[in-house]
Amino acid sequence: MGYRVVVVGATGNVGREMLNILAERQFPADEVVVLASRKSMGTEVSFGDTTLTTKDLDTFDFTGYDIAFFAVGSDATKKYAPVAAKQGCVVIDNSSLYRYDPDVPLVVPEVNPEAVEGYTKKNIIANPNCSTAQMVVALKPLHDRAKIKRVVVSTYQSVSGSGKDAIDELWNQTKGVYVPGQEVAPKAYPKQIAFNVIPHIDVFMDSGDTKEEWKMVAETKKIVDPSIKVTATCVRVPVFVGHSESINVEFEDFLDEDEARDILREAPGCMVIDKREDGGYVTPIECVGDFATFISRIRQDSTIDNGLNMWVVSDNLRKGAALNAVQIAETLGARCLKKG
Repeated sequence: MGYRVVVVGATGNVGREMLNILAERQFPADEVVVLASRKSMGTEVSFGDTTLTTKDLDTFDFTGYDIAFFAVGSDATKKYAPVAAKQGCVVIDNSSLYRYDPDVPLVVPEVNPEAVEGYTKKNIIANPNCSTAQMVVALKPLHDRAKIKRVVVSTYQSVSGSGKDAIDELWNQTKGVYVPGQEVAPKAYPKQIAFNVIPHIDVFMDSGDTKEEWKMVAETKKIVDPSIKVTATCVRVPVFVGHSESINVEFEDFLDEDEARDILREAPGCMVIDKREDGGYVTPIECVGDFATFISRIRQDSTIDNGLNMWVVSDNLRKGAALNAVQIAETLGARCLKKG
């Protein structure tokens, strides 16, 4: 017997990607229901070879359904996720609402699969921030070998992380640069994103960090190890899909770059493409549509004891969001629900 599955926010970028991945990975679902806000009710979305019509989230009864993937903002999640959980449906939430709740597991299946077993406290599991997810996939196998003390990460995050309006803004601004009279003023971002980079993702905090940077710190500690020190600078770049990260890692013990490369080649979810030649690395455009977290430019950092540098790239709509959510469901099924 398979699962009865609900996708909330099915008309958005992440919701549509969740449906694609559920179909691609042949998730054992007997029924898939797609929900959206009332204004989007009746919209058709694809699920494998079939077309599904969205139903109204506001009136939906989750009773009898096993898993609900939430791909909506924190406000809608705050209203509807407790309803679904109370009605017996396990919520896998892609928003930031529950990530820092001590009673809600924050899970990257390649890193802390055992954490899903804590779902019973609230019937909710949180999906991490997209930039955190790919980073911890690369860090955890190295941490197991040499124990990480400190991480310095600079991100290069695509506009798809901000949603459809931001994708449209990059597209229209890029065209407008070349067509007099068709210039597009910033709306999704505080400054022009076309042909530019913006060192500002989410809101500024009193510390001077942005909320995105704080998320990477807090989530890495919760998922991997609370003793790891993390400092982040998060930057939006004019790329449609695919987040990149330059990561500097300081370990307690020495870790040779060749051994690190071998460890990552064997690690779940990792793909090492690291040749010291022109094009011997992965860029965002090459990772789109792929499940893996790609790791390149692995090299010793001679300025500190026990340091390594690396370049990490992943499709943020997949590993950073939809894929990780589906993998959580697969892990939940294997460890706890025992269906399919």
